[in-house]
Amino acid sequence: MSVVQRLGAGWLLDHLSFISRSGYETHGSLVHPPRGALHPCDPAAHATACASGDDPAPGGAVELEGRRGKTRYVFREEFFDVFKPHIEAAAPERLCQGGLNGIPTDTGGSRLEQQGGARADAGDRDAGARKKRKRKCVFNQGELDALEYHTKIRKLIWEGTLHLVQEGLKSGFLHCTTAKLDCSKNVVPGPIGCGLAELCERAKQFPAINDSDHEAIRAIDDETFISEQDLHSCVIENNSSCAKMIMLMGQKYLVPPRSSFLLSDISCLQPLLNYKKKYDVIVMDPPWENKSVKRSNRYGYLSSWQIKQIPVLALAAPNCLVVTWVTNRQKHLRFVKEELYPHWSVKTLAEWHWVKITRSGEFVFPLDSSHKKPYEVLVLGRVQGSVEEALRKSEEVLPIPDHKLIVSVPCSLHSHKPPLTEVLAEFVKPDAERLELFARNLQPGWTSWGNEVLKFQHIDYFTVLQDEN
Repeated sequence: MSVVQRLGAGWLLDHLSFISRSGYETHGSLVHPPRGALHPCDPAAHATACASGDDPAPGGAVELEGRRGKTRYVFREEFFDVFKPHIEAAAPERLCQGGLNGIPTDTGGSRLEQQGGARADAGDRDAGARKKRKRKCVFNQGELDALEYHTKIRKLIWEGTLHLVQEGLKSGFLHCTTAKLDCSKNVVPGPIGCGLAELCERAKQFPAINDSDHEAIRAIDDETFISEQDLHSCVIENNSSCAKMIMLMGQKYLVPPRSSFLLSDISCLQPLLNYKKKYDVIVMDPPWENKSVKRSNRYGYLSSWQIKQIPVLALAAPNCLVVTWVTNRQKHLRFVKEELYPHWSVKTLAEWHWVKITRSGEFVFPLDSSHKKPYEVLVLGRVQGSVEEALRKSEEVLPIPDHKLIVSVPCSLHSHKPPLTEVLAEFVKPDAERLELFARNLQPGWTSWGNEVLKFQHIDYFTVLQDEN
């Protein structure tokens, strides 16, 4: 279970526990690569060998002797070792202050907002000094819009998070005394694995495939070998109750049970349409265009026009719940609500917020920080169909409430979002088909698509908990 506490304000999640309890246990025997195939550790290899129960040593050579065994993997805990805020808040603004008895109860009012803003400015001084720039006015229009939005939701964020943190402290999930930290554990490695996005670009050079002759699905089993061309041209399924290990360009990736994925970019979505599934939930985390992304060149981004071209209606079941992650730029939030959702015939129903806290229960950034906010926005809506169909479907699930919070310790890996499976469960039917677009990891019970869909499935992000042979 990922939900630690559920209150009227929202949910306190354990992201790490969700991953580690997702069934990352491999069974079976290692299999030999097909005759004539290149060795899987050769960077030029075009074969993707499915090998459950593989040698867990990251980057190691594939063992070719068949042996039976069982290996259990868990996600590396240090990626969630967020003990201290990235920017310290002043004492009165902290959620966790000297234990439960010290938690402040003053949660609103203009005085607190003004004082909190002044403290946040002081806390941001170091960050501001690194990025000095001349400006003609104090705030540009985008910053004014963001400030206005923050003023509207500030009390909601503060009070809801406070209550969830209190329950987390009472239950022992959060600890105010976890300030002592082994710094050696907090080192986050650089990029892991091969360039998946680059691999998607290279796939465009493969010969065109006749859709009528090509299978839309490839299932992973102990006797299946998947070529790179298959990987980009059909949906890969793991229908078993255990995890599977696949090899791609000499790198090992874990595929959780009961999951499926398509590794491609936005220009190669046809295999997902050929899969012929209609989804009751579609979650997407688009690579939004912004100045920070352009400067860092950390990942590619899409324009608003490109995002609108995603064939959501062709993938959505009637009354499909659509959830979109949005950055804190008001330009993007307005685009989703006023252009994108109407273009897809999706009615906006609610805005939720993901609030990021440390393991001691503090905001990762001061709530009123002008540098970065400790929250992100989710916009929820439903695909609109006929009135009769909408009424029938609405009787099967609860209505979507507005202004809910998802509070969790964030992963230190960029863009590793918290799981929404259990959070959304009461708002969709039990046997709902789920799809994540622009995914960077896989989840049991979900179909995932993206040009980095296996990124956080790389074996180096996991550690062996148990190895039985």
